[in-house]
Amino acid sequence: MSYGGDSRSPETQQRTTGWGGVAVAAILAAGLASAGTAAIINATDDPAAPSPGVTTSPRPGTPPSATPDPDNRGGDSDGAAAPAVPDWPKVAAQVRDTVVAIDVRTPRGESAGSGVIVDDAGSIITNAHVVGDVRQSAVIITLADGRMFEARVVGSDTTTDIAVVRLNDPPPDLQVATLGSTEQLAVGDPVLAVGNPLGLDSTATTGIVSALDRPVVTRGASSDDTVVTNAIQVDAAINPGNSGGPLFDARGQVIGINSSIATLSGGSEGGSIGLGFAIPIEQAQLVADQLMDGGVAEHAFLGVALSNTVVTVGDVTRQGAQIERVEPGSPAAGAGLRPGDVVVGIDGKSVDGAASLTGYVRQYPAGAEVTVDIVREGRNESVTAQLAVREVTN
Repeated sequence: MSYGGDSRSPETQQRTTGWGGVAVAAILAAGLASAGTAAIINATDDPAAPSPGVTTSPRPGTPPSATPDPDNRGGDSDGAAAPAVPDWPKVAAQVRDTVVAIDVRTPRGESAGSGVIVDDAGSIITNAHVVGDVRQSAVIITLADGRMFEARVVGSDTTTDIAVVRLNDPPPDLQVATLGSTEQLAVGDPVLAVGNPLGLDSTATTGIVSALDRPVVTRGASSDDTVVTNAIQVDAAINPGNSGGPLFDARGQVIGINSSIATLSGGSEGGSIGLGFAIPIEQAQLVADQLMDGGVAEHAFLGVALSNTVVTVGDVTRQGAQIERVEPGSPAAGAGLRPGDVVVGIDGKSVDGAASLTGYVRQYPAGAEVTVDIVREGRNESVTAQLAVREVTN
């Protein structure tokens, strides 16, 4: 998996070892290859200028005929589920001014992306791979109305691919986005992506949530830039330049930060094939708040090296993450985890491999207590671990 559309041409599916976060001996992106056709995960930042020959046309979809129903998710008054048809023109007009285009110049070249305004001080959440080298980046922010401002990088966290930039001289009329929640998000829910694909700022595309907690592994320009996320998968068109832009629900609340797309083998510079991925807003906000407080983010870690495996208990066979090594003195060691254990769940959520477990652990704040479901010597067991602090200095 790699960051796509970026002139830095990062690579695909890094294999890593070590103890950072949950160290991964072999990471696979489940579900991204079939019938011999591999999919490559690409981050979606790109040079700002549109590619020659780019044209715009309406995206086919259901015509809006009803307003969103935030309290009942489209249900009837008695609570029965019923599909709601979002009023996308209304929602797009509501959120348009909260989304910005980001142009960045680094020692490695120029790139572009998107971001979302989260406070009156001009703080903007985006992707770390959009801003690049935080110490030597020149950042220009363009608001939806065309006004341009210089900005500085407040902090960047390559572990989660989240960064915060802030306008140097924010205007008094900034429009701040409303941050939502993924707690009630379901497959099939409608979503709206707004961003700066191929330099075409304020572009809105719609779709649905295709999957939740999709393990996605992307790799940056260096071997230290691997990002593992249990992402929101969407079919809304996301293209190079959308990186860092918000994913909205039907109420106009931010539920994710768009970060990567899948392309077919050999298509590292390709566009949307209907497989886009967003970092859940809870994870993005957790990291962004730390970056705004002190410029760096702390990370929970378990302290294990993992591989993918298949395990059987009784007549049930399933995938899981096998522990290959346990770091002495780590939360895993304190919880009694040991090599050979196969992790199949964490806090009631299914774990189907190394990337899945890594993604879940990175969603927790440092110090959180979790229940880890394992298979040990053919038996199901559960242990409690308190995730330790792993501070990353940028």
